[in-house]
Amino acid sequence: MSKLLHSEEAKKYQQFYREQLLDDVVPFWMNSDLLDSENGGYISSVDRQGKSYNDDKSVWFQGRCLWTFSTLCEKYGIREEWKQAADSGKKFLEEKCIDSDGRMFFTVTKEGKPLRKRRYLFSESFFVVSMAEYGYVFHDADALQKAEKCFDMMMQIYEDPNSDPFKITPKSYAETRNERSAAVPMVLVSSAQLLRRCDAAKADYYSKIVARVTNDILRYHFHPELKASLENVLIDGNHVDNPSGRTINPGHSCENAWFLMSEAVYSGDNELLNTALEIFDIAFERGWDKEFGGMLYFVDLDGRPCEQLEWDMKLWWVHNEVLIASLMAYSLTGDEKYWDRFEMVHEYSFSHFSDTECGEWYGYLHRDGTVSHTQKGSLWKGPYHLPRCLMLCDELLGRIAEGKAGNPLL
Repeated sequence: MSKLLHSEEAKKYQQFYREQLLDDVVPFWMNSDLLDSENGGYISSVDRQGKSYNDDKSVWFQGRCLWTFSTLCEKYGIREEWKQAADSGKKFLEEKCIDSDGRMFFTVTKEGKPLRKRRYLFSESFFVVSMAEYGYVFHDADALQKAEKCFDMMMQIYEDPNSDPFKITPKSYAETRNERSAAVPMVLVSSAQLLRRCDAAKADYYSKIVARVTNDILRYHFHPELKASLENVLIDGNHVDNPSGRTINPGHSCENAWFLMSEAVYSGDNELLNTALEIFDIAFERGWDKEFGGMLYFVDLDGRPCEQLEWDMKLWWVHNEVLIASLMAYSLTGDEKYWDRFEMVHEYSFSHFSDTECGEWYGYLHRDGTVSHTQKGSLWKGPYHLPRCLMLCDELLGRIAEGKAGNPLL
């Protein structure tokens, strides 16, 4: 690795990112309608000023918010208001969001009555990372045990879909076209990495799982010959020449890249590091909008029409992932192109997404960078991607300022 430069710049950026986190983003949510003092848990659907416009609750965000408040306590010291927010979410998540079959709901009412349940395992994945982080920070062995039990169920379903206790009509006909989605192994890798950190006694166990699932990602979804990471492939990894099979999600690819960079550091695997950097480089090259700036939401492998109507929108979370990946790549390689990439995405993000009047970030922009939705939260957006980005960039920038390579996660 070449010598890390930009130490003075990194110090200034670090101060900025910490101030954005602690003086802007977290206060916005603490002063919003997020915290449901009557029923417990979180209402993430808030308008530009932080007022609720939909009090149904996303189960994803019961887990995501619990992770955020627990991690804030880990990284910046336990504050009573953060601890109380975490406790409220944990209780609601445990008592209201798990069905009798062990699977989780997708949305519930503000009181916690079930509304929707979905096939995929993302509600479970956020339960795992949030309960593990809570257990780790607040020394709650029961919370960690529940996270591990849920993760075991996720792995069982991943290995044998027929073992899923949620017995429903399949969404597609596997006997006609059997496919796999990149999002599933991605969340399994990140969940196993966090469990490994939180339960050191099982580090070897979780490392084996990470290695196995990482191999699936690289074997099936990453296609260097196509210069692409594909979201949806056939069960054997071959791609289908239709819009779904040609779909590239640059944000997912960049997020996955920094998960894999983290793993490469943990395992000392230089080959994996180089592959993760290649995934990041390819995703950024395909995703960056050379006409208007910012990252496109979806891209077609062959430059043909995307079926997703929102393909050319600019979403907050995609830019969060590129900021993290850029700084991590720079800290691990010293390659100036990653520092330049960080500064370019930083400039775009804070000049377009940041709401300097009301706080926090807009989530959705048109292709030209104008605001599409003024809401600050929804069933999909809330205090997770942006706070996570600010926390990890704070730590990465601190390491760069000290001239150290490093990994903020493991």
